[in-house]
Amino acid sequence: MSVTVTPLQALPIAELRQRTSTKWRKYGEDVLPFFVAETDYALAPAITEVLTRAVQLGDTGYTPPEPGVREAFVGFAERRWGWRVDPSHVFWTGDVMMGVVEILRRVIEPGERVVVMPPVYPPFYDTVEEAGGVVERVPLLATDAGWEIDLRGVEAALAGGARAVLLCNPHNPTGTVHAPETLAALADIAEGLGATVISDEIHGPLTYAQKPFTPFLAASESARRVGYAVTSASKTFNLAGLKCAVMVGGGDAQAKELRALPWEVEWRTGLFGALSNVAAYSPESDEWLQSLLAALDANRLLLADLIAEHLPQARYLPPDAGFLAWVDLAAYGWGDNPAVKVLREAKVALHHGPLFGTEGKGHVRINFGCDPELLREAVHRIGFLARG
Repeated sequence: MSVTVTPLQALPIAELRQRTSTKWRKYGEDVLPFFVAETDYALAPAITEVLTRAVQLGDTGYTPPEPGVREAFVGFAERRWGWRVDPSHVFWTGDVMMGVVEILRRVIEPGERVVVMPPVYPPFYDTVEEAGGVVERVPLLATDAGWEIDLRGVEAALAGGARAVLLCNPHNPTGTVHAPETLAALADIAEGLGATVISDEIHGPLTYAQKPFTPFLAASESARRVGYAVTSASKTFNLAGLKCAVMVGGGDAQAKELRALPWEVEWRTGLFGALSNVAAYSPESDEWLQSLLAALDANRLLLADLIAEHLPQARYLPPDAGFLAWVDLAAYGWGDNPAVKVLREAKVALHHGPLFGTEGKGHVRINFGCDPELLREAVHRIGFLARG
């Protein structure tokens, strides 16, 4: 028996403009912001309740040694994905990129190469360099059905000396949910060549029903032997400013490495971040998440219709996960970075495609985690620009 889910409603723009986060403060009120990965919904009630209580109590001190993040994440992973995580393999830090940097420092030596798969989240490049590594680009393969990991390219890079793979699962900006057999094949390649896979899975809870999410560490036994996962409730529940992420080791060896990290890695976790992640991962927030997914699912399809109507020469494939759309505007001749012209002339702020790698030339990333009417207005403005 199917259950009807009511889509979550975005907050009114007048209320959103009272926010002080990057999305609503970087540009003036004449600009519609669709660039950074913040969403426009009220918090899940369980999160509002726990943070309100903390403020009332003046509970703004240091994060305790056992904030409950481990137990909450383990429960969420089993409910959501059927993934049984060993609690002794779970640790926490301030955010996903912090976790990635610290793990990379444990598994590579300075100057060693790390595979990334562009177009990809821009901090991946900086993170590898911060950890002392050198980026080795193995672009995703573009197909009529979407994007895929270039397994042969990854194998060649690892055979040539690269020591780790930085995986984005689901992938940002394309919204690709990698198939379980692809993840298992990637793990086999890494194990055969003595490499490590670190999987950023921050968009995992935002996967749509049509293509279920497979955590990398749940893909196979070899994945558990070579892998780490780093994730957070921050993207799904709009908690980026509250600083908490989860690091998971695939096996005992990886857990030992995480346990050996400097003590301040854990201390970077904010108390409000820990409190809100625990509330987000609790069963009390499951209904809110389903409503969010219903709203985002409708918006990703609405965006396809809007682009077909107003930007017929653009190319857009609705993502398998997340609230970020990867759109090719190259046909309009607006240069390598069309977001510049769109901001200047249409007053719509989009994320700059080339920041995701050279594969992003002519592209923009659009955040559709918003009111449908706001999305309509943004695409209408860009379409007016296209019509000249």
